[in-house]
Amino acid sequence: MTINGVEQIFSLDFKRANSPPSRVPPFLAVLTLLLLSGCAVGPDFKVPAAPDVNGYTVRPLSTTVASPNVAGGEAQRFAKGSDISGDWWTLFHSKPLNDLIARSLAGNPDLKAAQAALSVARENVLAQRGVYFPSVTGGFSASRQKASDILAPVPNYPVVPNEFQFNLFTPQVSVSYVPDVFGLNRRTTESLEAQEQSVRFQMIATYTTLTANVVVTAIQQASIEAQIDATRQIIGADTKMLQILKYQLAKGYASGLDVAAQRSQLAQANAMLPPLLKQSAQLHDLLAVLTGRFPSQAPVEKFELSSLQLPEELPVSLPSKLVAQRPDVRQAAANLHAASAGIGIAIANRLPNIELTANTGGTALAFDQLFTSGTGFWGLGAAVTAPIFEGGTLLHQERAARAAYVQAAQQYRSTVLTAFQNVADTLTALEQDADAVKAAAAAAGAAKVTLDLSRRQLQDGYTGYPALLSAEQAYQQARIGLVQAQANRYADTAALFQAIGGGWWHRADLTEDKHAK
Repeated sequence: MTINGVEQIFSLDFKRANSPPSRVPPFLAVLTLLLLSGCAVGPDFKVPAAPDVNGYTVRPLSTTVASPNVAGGEAQRFAKGSDISGDWWTLFHSKPLNDLIARSLAGNPDLKAAQAALSVARENVLAQRGVYFPSVTGGFSASRQKASDILAPVPNYPVVPNEFQFNLFTPQVSVSYVPDVFGLNRRTTESLEAQEQSVRFQMIATYTTLTANVVVTAIQQASIEAQIDATRQIIGADTKMLQILKYQLAKGYASGLDVAAQRSQLAQANAMLPPLLKQSAQLHDLLAVLTGRFPSQAPVEKFELSSLQLPEELPVSLPSKLVAQRPDVRQAAANLHAASAGIGIAIANRLPNIELTANTGGTALAFDQLFTSGTGFWGLGAAVTAPIFEGGTLLHQERAARAAYVQAAQQYRSTVLTAFQNVADTLTALEQDADAVKAAAAAAGAAKVTLDLSRRQLQDGYTGYPALLSAEQAYQQARIGLVQAQANRYADTAALFQAIGGGWWHRADLTEDKHAK
């Protein structure tokens, strides 16, 4: 016996040729008892309980304020405990948006990569399950040998004393089996299954993020296009105002200071346009990539905020259900499960390992004599190995596994806290968004009234063209503010659907377990 890390404590090998065993060796009965009494070492994982909280925000949720006759100004009601549909984006009632989502789900490479990663994890689980079954191998060897001793004579095959040559043919079947006495195989399989679940929920998180990103990007694109239009209107008004002031300067009705001030205002308006154009191009390219296309192949759909319908009833899951709906929380729970199984693996590696072997076959000097009487052989064996000295390696591996479990537990708690924060922040944002839309709509309405009065007074001769241009500038600025407020409300509504899980549990393509066979 040598000490080499995993030592063979004892090895039993029973062989008998040419006849079957007369009885079952006693050691097999002992091994059978070990199998029957085997257990999986290490902790049995339990899913963490849902947080004991009753709500997401300090204040109870209430219906948001309404802004009549304004796109995105509808009052939103928070339906506590309601469920979310698997295709929540259809609540915006936009066919171009629905088509864009469909193309992104079919062509996005990140989602396809996540689905392939799930297939890898599933196959690894199925591969590991093979350890529960005996390993059976077949072999056949043929050799020609030269010996310097005398073998027993074989009819029709003369031998030459002290030096002769002969052929040897040996077919055999070998069976080996490692009983899972201490649960090493079970814990390893459990770990891989938990890792598969982690990858599965990572794929679902990719799906929910993708759908939300497409919706928000489309909303932002519509908002930017509206802001570009309003900014160009402001530039046009400033340009006309500068021309009027130049004319008035030439006639002596305006000063050089007035012209310089207007030049500065026009320059500021012109400076607002390039960032908006850049952002529009970037959003255009982002939509192309989200759908799995190159920027030159970007979708042609044009989105307008006025074409979107704001969902008026917003489902808000119960806090006790959020941890089961959020894919990032479920992924963190799966990682915790894998860490728990890792403790059992580390413990089992410090315990003895048993291997059972059996083989049967035949050997003959001639191929045509195989499988005839007197050429068969069989063998049964058992071996037990156990670590004797590893320099503390296995001990510290077990301690590392326990520390990894503590780490995973804290990461799980952090993920849960972040999930609740996401929902709380989004709910608060939606309440404030409603107030912002109402204020922006009031400002835009007042500016529109001023613009209309200025146009009427210009027609009646009570005011000049500069006053009209000034009113036009104020209105377009108010319009930009309203567009931004509307976009924020639409985007935060989409963010709420993502924050409460995205409704993936209602989609058969995400919930069906292709692993179960």
